[in-house]
Amino acid sequence: MKAVIFDLDGVICFTDKLHYKAWKTVADEQGIYFDEKINDRLRGVSRMASLDIILEKAGRTYSAIEKEKIAEEKNNIYVSLLDTMSEKDLDVSVKNALDTLRSRGTLLAIGSSSKNTKKILEKLGLKDYFDAVSDGTNITKSKPDPEVFLKAAEMLGVEPSDAIVVEDALSGIDAALAGGFKCIGIGEASTHPQVTYPIKDMTELPDVVLCDMACLSGLSEI
Repeated sequence: MKAVIFDLDGVICFTDKLHYKAWKTVADEQGIYFDEKINDRLRGVSRMASLDIILEKAGRTYSAIEKEKIAEEKNNIYVSLLDTMSEKDLDVSVKNALDTLRSRGTLLAIGSSSKNTKKILEKLGLKDYFDAVSDGTNITKSKPDPEVFLKAAEMLGVEPSDAIVVEDALSGIDAALAGGFKCIGIGEASTHPQVTYPIKDMTELPDVVLCDMACLSGLSEI
C-alpha cells in the first residue's frame, strides 16, 4: 500500500462521549428521546443526517430552518467540549502506529465526515502528521458514500487500489468497499462480513499493512 486513509473518530481518537453529550443537550431541549443506542447509529454520519436520525423520535416535523438552528447549536456545544481535549487524549498505540507507517514512507490521510477534523488533530498534536485531510468541509455526501475516501486518495495522488482504509464503523467499511479500497476494520467494523482485515487494536495495524504490501509485491513478481 502506498497510502493509509484513517477515519478519525473511533480510530485516531474517541470523541463519542462529547458528541453524545452535545446531541443529548439539544435533544432534551426539544423534548426528544435520545440515548446511547441511538447515538451509536450516528457514527460516521454527517451532522445533518445525524439530526434526521434523532428527529425520528420527534412528535412533529421540523422545517429546514429549524434543523439548521438545532445542528448549529449542537456543533457549538461540541466545539466548546473539544477545547477540553489535549495530546494526552492520543492513545500511545495510535501514535506508535502512525510513527511506524511514516518511517516506512507510507502516505497518511484522514477521511472523516467531521467538519471539526482539523481542530481535533491540532488538539491531539497531529496537525502536521497527515499528508492529506478529507473531511466534512470538502464533501457533499456522507458514508456509506465513498466520496470522502475518494477525495483523500485524490489529494494524495494515489488510486484506490493503492490505498487501504482504516475504519471503526460498518458504514465506513461499506464506503471503502464502494470506492474500491481494501479496508481494515477495528471495533464494530471488524465484524463486517466483507472487511479485508479485521484487527483487535491499533498495535496490529503496521504489521497488517506491511503484510498486504508484501502480498502485493509477491503477486507483481509472478
